[in-house]
Amino acid sequence: MRDLSRFLYTDEHTRTISFPLGGLGTGSIGLAGNGALVDWEIFNRPGKGRHNGFSHFAITAIKSGATVDARVLHGDLQPPYEGSLGSTAFYSGFGWGPYREALAGLPHFTATRFTGTYPIAGVDFVDDDFPGRVSMEALNPFIPHDDRSSGMPAAMFEYAVTNTTDEEVVYQLTLAATNPFAGSRVNRYEQRGGVHRIELTGDGAEEVESGDLCIATDAEDVSYQEHWHGGAWFDELEVYWRDVTDPAGLKNRPLPRYNGGIGGGTAMTAALACRLRCPPGRTRRARFVLAWYVPLCRRFWDRQPVGFEERFTPEEERFMAQPWRNWYATVWDSAAAVAQEALMRWDALYAPTRAFRDALFSSSIPPHAVDAIAGPLSVLKSATVLRVEDGSFYGWEGTGTDVGSCEGSCTHVWSYAQALAFLFPRLERSMRTVEYTYNLNPDGAMAFRTMLPLGSPRWPFRPCVDGQFGTVLRVYREWKISGDERWLRSIWQGVRVSISFAWNPDNGEAWDPEATGVITGRQHHTLDMELFGANSWLTGMYLAALKAAAEMADVLEDDAFAERCRAVYTRGRERLNRELFNGRYYCQRLDLEDTRVLARFDQGGGDMFGNSMYDTYWDAEYGQIKYQLGDGISIDHALGQWHAGLYGLGDVFDPEQLTSSLKALYEHNVKRTMRRYANPCRVFSLNDEDGLVMCAWPEGAVRPGIPIPYAQETMTGFEYAAASLMIQSGMVDEGLRIVAAVRDRYDGRKRNPWNEIECGSNYARATASYSILLSLSGFVFDAAAKTMGFLPRIEAPWRFFWSALGSWGTAELTVDRFELCVEGDPLRISAVVLPSEVIGRVASASVDGERLDIEGREGAVTFGHAGLVHECIVFHL
Repeated sequence: MRDLSRFLYTDEHTRTISFPLGGLGTGSIGLAGNGALVDWEIFNRPGKGRHNGFSHFAITAIKSGATVDARVLHGDLQPPYEGSLGSTAFYSGFGWGPYREALAGLPHFTATRFTGTYPIAGVDFVDDDFPGRVSMEALNPFIPHDDRSSGMPAAMFEYAVTNTTDEEVVYQLTLAATNPFAGSRVNRYEQRGGVHRIELTGDGAEEVESGDLCIATDAEDVSYQEHWHGGAWFDELEVYWRDVTDPAGLKNRPLPRYNGGIGGGTAMTAALACRLRCPPGRTRRARFVLAWYVPLCRRFWDRQPVGFEERFTPEEERFMAQPWRNWYATVWDSAAAVAQEALMRWDALYAPTRAFRDALFSSSIPPHAVDAIAGPLSVLKSATVLRVEDGSFYGWEGTGTDVGSCEGSCTHVWSYAQALAFLFPRLERSMRTVEYTYNLNPDGAMAFRTMLPLGSPRWPFRPCVDGQFGTVLRVYREWKISGDERWLRSIWQGVRVSISFAWNPDNGEAWDPEATGVITGRQHHTLDMELFGANSWLTGMYLAALKAAAEMADVLEDDAFAERCRAVYTRGRERLNRELFNGRYYCQRLDLEDTRVLARFDQGGGDMFGNSMYDTYWDAEYGQIKYQLGDGISIDHALGQWHAGLYGLGDVFDPEQLTSSLKALYEHNVKRTMRRYANPCRVFSLNDEDGLVMCAWPEGAVRPGIPIPYAQETMTGFEYAAASLMIQSGMVDEGLRIVAAVRDRYDGRKRNPWNEIECGSNYARATASYSILLSLSGFVFDAAAKTMGFLPRIEAPWRFFWSALGSWGTAELTVDRFELCVEGDPLRISAVVLPSEVIGRVASASVDGERLDIEGREGAVTFGHAGLVHECIVFHL
């Protein structure tokens, strides 16, 4: 295991940290850099900045029956200290100082040392005056391929306290939590099976506001309060701190009654404490779980999407107003049940989570690249995603403060995402099933946003090129990862018609009516407007999808369709590499002054707000079509090749021309400093930060008067994809430098390392970073062929984490040995792809300790083993 000190955050570098703790699709609670519990996003919607009353951990030190110290388990609150501009309530907000719920006014530790190795966070609480050393680990289970265990709505904490004095100390650890629900609320303690727990329930005015919270521990010496003291002014916190510092421990209190007054309210905060008797020099540990259960979700955002008002009938609106059940509510029946299981199965959940963390972080790649791969995995545990009742996975693009950002598992954003597909492939397949079941029009046009609840009307806007063909490519990826031919057959007709839409004569977008292999019509895309004319970006996606479709058609014996896809692909590839390469890089071919381009599509409207095509896209001052690339070099100019390279589809772009184009991208789009760079768009890098901008125009290139939207921005998901493609193409140093620049921006001081932003927080496109691992390791996978392997872009010796074919583990090459270790479920494999120089040196092989007979070495080591690999495959060199 590598040294984890590279992932240590201290002092001002803890300022922005909010480390999401939660399950897949359950929402999460943030662990702040100072140890506080922040960003309570457990109510089926985002909640940036939301705090849950006085919820916190605290520690009390008792010697000889007397309290000698007591602290909230927080480090210093980072400035500013004037208060928040976001609140207008009396006694809070700007001018009132820090919000009281931050507990900055109570004794706390001087500092924290935060180690962030997702999915596990570690916090050391630092203060020389405290009679002991305190640390904590926090996590939610993250076990590849085990989406049930990884989908628990809970945060798990283990505290370790070391007695550094020369006398015995009794340490009391306390977890306090406020009941956050509306309506009739109840806090109730019970003990069951060695677990002490307090369940905080509420039945809101509406079903979707009902739920419960549970705090629990499996410690032995426990005291508790179902309710804090109630009163006015600052009574409840005043009395609580007296209670928590009482050497006799907490005393239970029934729901208090009082007359109210300024600041008055029902004391709905509960506390659960355990005592650890610790001799000098010894360490004691205690485990706590904070679980939640908010079973019903509804479309709390507009049922009539912006720009599409009055598109839905009253019956459709009524359907869309119905709540649905969270998937986790079909597995557990309460927060108490979740907490009970988490504590009873703690070791079984923690061990594989740590094994995954260690396997990933021990990979033979630079620390900043590991950081980039691991950090955005937190998106999968954030409020960006949810799971509906049948288990289908769903994601926003990102999150706003209290509402999701851009609904609908948006295909042109999620096409960049790679992590879910390899780590939890069953969930990724569910997204494809949903898309081809609910989003496909009979003519093959695919709505690029999924409307909830499932079965709602389709998103009523035109299809997008990169999303539609990116979805085909992801079907291919999912089939290669799983080998599930039955699943592939179940959606094949949808895949087939979505490909054919390009040349469908009824396709009003006129993408490729003559089946030339080049897209030239109206092309909606992830930058939210339309491109016109031929361009390498969207044509490359089309060609890669055609190549993938042909291979899938072969497997399904759809020979005529396979032949047609290959014919269109062959024509298009020749034109792509001949007509869309300008001698240095791939670009767009369009006469920006030709208004006929717009007139051809004006009948269909220009944008979602009902403006005409001419009004939307023609700029009279410049006499040009707006929002185009012109002669610019786009960060995504070869995105189709990125997909093709990752999934084993081979070359779509000419390799030599691609290398030239990527070098031009690096030369012109990388900005070493932003101080002298004009960016009128959203600012994701600034001052002396650097990054890879979306589009640049080398000297002499035609730059549109008003170029494509977001042209001057730096967005991490795009940067990761481009860096990964550079690595695939041999530009390893250049790709890794771009990755380092991104993670330098997310250093805990300037931005949260576990919240890469784009159109909102926890942005899904950032999980493209997983492709850095795939490209560096040269990961080869084909479940149908029972083949897996590595063609690394770094020199031996090497070690990599892998996940596919229903399992996960590590692969390591040393001077005299190659070992493929299996950590997850047994792996079915009959061939291992390795570099030719390694294959030639294989002298013997074994699986789970039994010798293997090698049957072939044509590009891979093949063997006749037909069973499952439970532990490892070893090649002796």
